[in-house]
Amino acid sequence: MDFEIDIKKDVLDRFLRYVQIDTQSDERSETYPSTARQHDLLNLLAEELRGLGVADVRKDEHGYVMATLPGNLPADHPGRVPAIGFLAHVDTSPDVSGTDVKPRIIERYEGGTIVLSEDQKIDPEEIPALKKVIGHTLVTTDGTTLLGADDKAGVAEIMTAVAVLQAHPGVRRGPVCIAFTPDEEIGHGTKHFSIERFGAKYAYTIDGGEGGSIQHETFSADSAEVVIKGRSQHPGYAKGKLVNAIKLAAELVGRLPRERLSPETTEGREGYVHPVRIEGMVEEAKVNFILRDFDDDQLAQHRELLTRLVAEVGALDPRAEVSISFSESYRNMRDKIREAPFTVEYAEEAIRRVGLQPFSDPVRGGTDGSRLTAQGLPTPNLFTGGYNYHSRREWADADEMVKAVQMIVELIGVWAERGEP
Repeated sequence: MDFEIDIKKDVLDRFLRYVQIDTQSDERSETYPSTARQHDLLNLLAEELRGLGVADVRKDEHGYVMATLPGNLPADHPGRVPAIGFLAHVDTSPDVSGTDVKPRIIERYEGGTIVLSEDQKIDPEEIPALKKVIGHTLVTTDGTTLLGADDKAGVAEIMTAVAVLQAHPGVRRGPVCIAFTPDEEIGHGTKHFSIERFGAKYAYTIDGGEGGSIQHETFSADSAEVVIKGRSQHPGYAKGKLVNAIKLAAELVGRLPRERLSPETTEGREGYVHPVRIEGMVEEAKVNFILRDFDDDQLAQHRELLTRLVAEVGALDPRAEVSISFSESYRNMRDKIREAPFTVEYAEEAIRRVGLQPFSDPVRGGTDGSRLTAQGLPTPNLFTGGYNYHSRREWADADEMVKAVQMIVELIGVWAERGEP
């Protein structure tokens, strides 16, 4: 279709506005959302949706912003066209600072290394994707914070797609459901999410990377916490009495495999056991892990490995109390998506319609769609044009962001044409 509004200006303006709002989540928080600052962006999105003329906009007590654009198909339209949903999360990773983000725009990237700061650069020899985007408009950080393209690129693209639909009321569509979620980065994005209130029968997260990518397979994920209780004693008189929980925690981490089962040494379909936080004092220390694999049986083996290592460390000093607890984070969406293959086929067609070649790669991570799919809402993941997530070297391709907006609109059209098989 022809787009009358300036999509590039609209999506880029929104993106630059959103990334400057600090929305980092906090895995140690006991509130929901985990940080109050996420409400700043969620409230703004609700206001902007209403400003676009969307009548049905809701923000609930958990922070979820939902909206519905009614369908406009005639009563005699052939086939069943269900409500289709699009989701993106507003929070950014707690791994790297998201405070005082200063985005930089590179017009018509000419190639070569991009220097962000004295100690941060984006080198195409390390990041080959840069070689594919020469001539594009790029957005980077200033090297001191992450950018927030994960997933504010997706947020901006959905919002611009809504603006396009509102500006083109004649575009044939079934009902379109929109949702913006908090706390995805800490695995809680759908903790209080109501699929019934959302209203969609099939959905897509706009939370991927390179232009053209569609993902319908993710890691299965668990988390683990190891608690080590030692015995404190004045160090001058500690012989035979002190049990140092810090040293036992270090011993546990040191026993992890070095050449396999770690993010630093794995790729493709290889899983890992990854310590993400260690804290404590002599008397008590805690080590938090995340466990990932595409195969649930392999994931169970990772649990067994960590349980065995914890037992070995506990046996080093019987006076110590060493315990481990596991919790499920999400599961691979692969099998459930296979029950609704048309969700992927329609997205592939929409990607082709905007001039890109669709390709699929497994997500070495998870999305809100992982849990939503497990709960009965098939939700593949689509590209945003963002790269180097969770890094001070994060960047986004504004030209691919335009393609993502167009893809969303085209995908709605494909559903209107083909309906539910």
